[in-house]
Amino acid sequence: MTLDISYSAEVAAARQFGAPIVALESTIITHGMPYPRNLETARAVEDDIRAAGAVPATIAVLDGRLHAGLDGAQLEALAQRSDAAKLSRADMAVAMARGMTGATTVAATMIAARAAGIQVFATGGIGGVHKGAEDSFDISADLQELAQTAVTVVCAGAKAILDLPKTLEVLETLGVPVIAYGQDALPAFWSRDSGLAAPLRLDSAAEIAAAAQMRALLGVPGGQLVANPVPEADEIPAAEMAPVIAQATEEAAAQGIRAKAVTPFLLGRILELTGGRSLETNIALVRSNARLAAAIAKEFTRLR
Repeated sequence: MTLDISYSAEVAAARQFGAPIVALESTIITHGMPYPRNLETARAVEDDIRAAGAVPATIAVLDGRLHAGLDGAQLEALAQRSDAAKLSRADMAVAMARGMTGATTVAATMIAARAAGIQVFATGGIGGVHKGAEDSFDISADLQELAQTAVTVVCAGAKAILDLPKTLEVLETLGVPVIAYGQDALPAFWSRDSGLAAPLRLDSAAEIAAAAQMRALLGVPGGQLVANPVPEADEIPAAEMAPVIAQATEEAAAQGIRAKAVTPFLLGRILELTGGRSLETNIALVRSNARLAAAIAKEFTRLR
């Protein structure tokens, strides 16, 4: 048995001619935003990547088959599904073997990108160490995936609903390069400054691609995390978000929401509490990350 990946016509052509490709996750479509904003955003992000000179490859599992790149009809159908599984490292293979349809998290998208030979992946924010993890042990598989899968992940930092100091500590323990793009502070998803210093800073796509190449030459496994701050005009300052996040987190605990259900609940509740502002910021940061990822993908192509 061999892994048979379905490539969209656009991605297949890019692979044939060595054009830069950027992987995109699909849980942001199925679990991160309501319809039709999810579809509008997915299309806008793909168009941003094309405008920047690269090819988008949205990753998903459709009826058990791994897809790298979705056509218009597939993207629209996925955006309207309410029963798509949320797939990570632990359950992706089972879902494929059973012929299920599922959207890929950061970890699953990294696995698929590596299998498809795609070196860079754009997302909104990664998962990490949840608040109260000292009791629940709730730590996202995204962190371990970054330690072992050689893909450069461009995000706006870890999701601000998480315990950011502990997330940063785990990434350090795992040996994951955490690189702030263009600033010294680690961004915090909706906010440009988490109050934490970034371990590393790079100021150009060329430097980021070169760092990944040098890591490969050293034989060091794993990828690197690029934390790209949300555009200043679109940010919600951390001080403003803190009480909103605290209220949503308290409500989740009171309702007994756990495991994979926590993040979608918190994002949905924060959307309500901010009157929709958090969604607009989310969209802005994802699009900004896509543009940076496209620039990095072009540098990887140049280095090859």
